[in-house]
Amino acid sequence: MNADDDAAHRPEPLRIGDAAPNFRARTTMGDVSLSDYRGRWLLLFSHPADFTPVCTSELVALSRAHDRFKALDCELLAISVDTLYAHLGWVRAIHDHFGVTVGFPIVEDPSMVIGRAYGMLAADAPDAATLRSTFFIDPEGIIRARLSYPATIGRSVEEMLRVIAALQRVDDDNVVTPEGWRPGDDVLLPPCPDQASALAAADGDGCWFHRLAPDKARGAAP
Repeated sequence: MNADDDAAHRPEPLRIGDAAPNFRARTTMGDVSLSDYRGRWLLLFSHPADFTPVCTSELVALSRAHDRFKALDCELLAISVDTLYAHLGWVRAIHDHFGVTVGFPIVEDPSMVIGRAYGMLAADAPDAATLRSTFFIDPEGIIRARLSYPATIGRSVEEMLRVIAALQRVDDDNVVTPEGWRPGDDVLLPPCPDQASALAAADGDGCWFHRLAPDKARGAAP
């Protein structure tokens, strides 16, 4: 496995708007390169270790929601420091105990080179105990959002779906999404750009800096 040289030696943590560092690695479904996912949305998420309770709950929930991500043209790619054979044993145990088939690849990263390239753990971290990061990568390979949690706190699959849907919605039109937005909810229009339009909006179009509008792209929640 390897990460691109510029990614492996990145001096600063990745930020929203950065290009996601490319890598090629072994996974439970064969060798995978990040560049293989160009043209589609990708949720790249890490977990501290296989065969752990919080990580197992996440993998089961994400597997059960896999079709909902596919409906948003979003692929899933998991990663941890465990070896490929540990991943395979974990996938088998999940299938046997929960009746769930993990339908997306799990990347092995025992050298932690990918985790460090993405800033999932400190460059001098002795292990991956705090590694539970999520990267929302768009079809152009750009990081559009990221979430980080401690090893003791499980992520919300519903929030992952919501963020993907919101990112896609704002890309489709000149709108932004309010707190807790879900597909079908009202959206927010950008604030008025000048005094004349701000005064006109105050006459009846609503608060000039907080203008809700029915979503033209109303649809079911993912």
